[in-house]
Amino acid sequence: MGETFKERLGGFNRFGLRISHGTIIAGAALLLILFIAVTIRLLPLRWENLAAGTSFLNEFDPFYQLSITRHMVDNGILSPYYPAPWIDTMKWYPVGLDMSTSLPALPATAAILYGIASIFSPNIDLMTFCAVLPAFIAAVSCLILYFVGKDMGGRTVGLFAALFLALAPSFLQRSSLGFFDTEVPGVLGLVLFVFFFLRSMDGNRSLRSSLVYALGAGLSLAYFIAGWGAAYYVIGLASLFVFVMVLLRRYNSRMLVTYSITFGLALMLGTLVPYIGLRYLTSGAILPVAAVFVVLLIAELLRNNISVKSKLTLTVASLAAIIGGVSILAITGSLVDLAGKFITVLNPFIRSNSPLVDSVAEQRLSGWGNIYVELGIGILFFLIGLLLTIRKPTNRNIFMLLFAATSLYFATSMVRLLVIFAPAYAIIAAIGIYGLLKPLSASLRDTSKNLAKSKRKIMRVSREYGGIAILFVFILLVTNLAISPQAGGMPRPVSQALTPTAISASSLPVGGPGLTEPVTAWIEAVTWLKENAKSTDVVVMWWDYGNWLSDLGNVTSLADNTTVNSTQIANVGFIFMGDEEQSMKMLSAYGQQNTKYIAIFTVLALHVDSSTETYYMAPGGYGDEGKWTWMARISGQDKQRFIDNGFISAADAWVDENTFGEVNSYGSWQWNDRGLNTTIVKLLTYTEYTYCALMQELELPIQPSSQPVEELKYFKPAAQTSFDSFAGILTSPFQYGLVPIVAIFEIDWVAYNADHPVR
Repeated sequence: MGETFKERLGGFNRFGLRISHGTIIAGAALLLILFIAVTIRLLPLRWENLAAGTSFLNEFDPFYQLSITRHMVDNGILSPYYPAPWIDTMKWYPVGLDMSTSLPALPATAAILYGIASIFSPNIDLMTFCAVLPAFIAAVSCLILYFVGKDMGGRTVGLFAALFLALAPSFLQRSSLGFFDTEVPGVLGLVLFVFFFLRSMDGNRSLRSSLVYALGAGLSLAYFIAGWGAAYYVIGLASLFVFVMVLLRRYNSRMLVTYSITFGLALMLGTLVPYIGLRYLTSGAILPVAAVFVVLLIAELLRNNISVKSKLTLTVASLAAIIGGVSILAITGSLVDLAGKFITVLNPFIRSNSPLVDSVAEQRLSGWGNIYVELGIGILFFLIGLLLTIRKPTNRNIFMLLFAATSLYFATSMVRLLVIFAPAYAIIAAIGIYGLLKPLSASLRDTSKNLAKSKRKIMRVSREYGGIAILFVFILLVTNLAISPQAGGMPRPVSQALTPTAISASSLPVGGPGLTEPVTAWIEAVTWLKENAKSTDVVVMWWDYGNWLSDLGNVTSLADNTTVNSTQIANVGFIFMGDEEQSMKMLSAYGQQNTKYIAIFTVLALHVDSSTETYYMAPGGYGDEGKWTWMARISGQDKQRFIDNGFISAADAWVDENTFGEVNSYGSWQWNDRGLNTTIVKLLTYTEYTYCALMQELELPIQPSSQPVEELKYFKPAAQTSFDSFAGILTSPFQYGLVPIVAIFEIDWVAYNADHPVR
């Protein structure tokens, strides 16, 4: 009974196993970090229907990934691609969506793991499985980053790096419950590649070990290529790093071998993906890989004892070959340009010329607020880490500096890419904390008794300051990760994790302890569609909601977030921004047989007039009442096409939202007669007036704020449902003062054909 822990631990020595106290503490800390990484991402489960064993995915794109995963589970991993491409006819009516153009890494990973999980739990729901999977993959990513940090500066750096990545707001948002999207395999592939690639370049390892790690780096990069289009960035980063190594005269033969194996294997496997193919090799982002390979060959040859003239000739010939090869590819049309989205990342100032790209919030420039939310007070440790890394320019540190600088540029160019910056920030900030704490902790441990009295006094003061400094660093970390006084005590990571999935919040920015129940407007809407409409019925709605319609509502949509057909998105914008006659003319082009419904999503905000003490509803800005400007701009770009095809006259055509009104002296939008006559305004106003009428029937004196418009001619509430239960209409104002409404209208083709008889 009196046996100490150390004596018990010593029993393992009989088996040759020696575990130090430091290892046990580090292991326990790492397990705790991984536990936090998983649980904090699963907090939104509180709003899901756990009794039914169902959890929704988050945002919109993950439902596209779910549809591919479901097809793989039902028909085999290769079924979207072979023996024939799978065309999903419920998306992008009437052509359908070619699902073989998808990247397979995430759905294939989920399908394989789901098959394994089904052995132990046969009744597990696929969508629920896909909803929780990102949290566990995120924990694996944190574990791998621990080993990267450990290689950089020891276990302490590794632990801090894993902790920072686990709680990084951008990574937390894109790996929390339901965020089943490309960033999940992307970040995993990124940290795996960094881990293997840096170890393969380590000259202190044996050649055999370097070759094994080079194979791991190649496989990791191939997984990244097959999982996320941002693989362009990692490929460019690795090429840049190797090129800088040559410039700094740090080249060695092992670098050529590992570089060749890594990129040879990665590109060979990556081009096997049907969507990528061999044309990937002639992309403008991949050509630097070949150029750096030539540079490495030159560097290897120049190491030999050849004349200066031969070295100069070899260098000039190689440069000429690189330039000539690129020129030939460009002239022959074999050089593949970067996709428009990636060009706008490199040069974000051209993004304003593409309203389709700029209309997506996650593709906008990162403001200072975004950077601060991402870094918080940790920016101090990041700056210290940068300084310490620069002062010690090892190969690993040079790579990490390039990683941090380039990923920060990309992150400031597009909000979505903050998730690429998160691992670099985690490592650099961890180095900064360790570099700051190491001398301070050393001063506390120094108990030398051989110092002079005066020196003992100085040492005592320095130890006191060291303790205060460590306490100050601890307080900074706590306020950044655990307690946030500026946010009412709720830490940023936890407050973000307490946000429900987008559909469980009805696409509203709500969450936190104050939200006790899910907001069911959208859930009821897709349920109504699933129960009352046929899968072949086409529902016309703004493209943001296309995946919810097809994958949850089991109806056919015209457009969704895959944005594969900008022309059709412009058509949808035209349908909403035209008057009813123009809208119906465009709808007729899609056929009257299947085009059955048109729907809007609007959010009404409850206001109180203090002077008259009356309640009224006004547009909240979170639904189509805030997105109509993009409908006008995107459709306005195709103005000439609409004129040429006879959908509108040149006199009635528009370019942007200014045709429909103006901003008044109070800073509010004022519709003109043209704007009030648009289909979108009529549907929004009809919904607002109908809701207020319902409130008045319930003896709640709530007035509409919009101007009355003419009655709808060709659109009527769907399926004769009562408006209070129809498509998620709430019967009382939501607790945040917001009322989300999904209003579905049936297209009255009988009335339209009566007014437009066929001659």
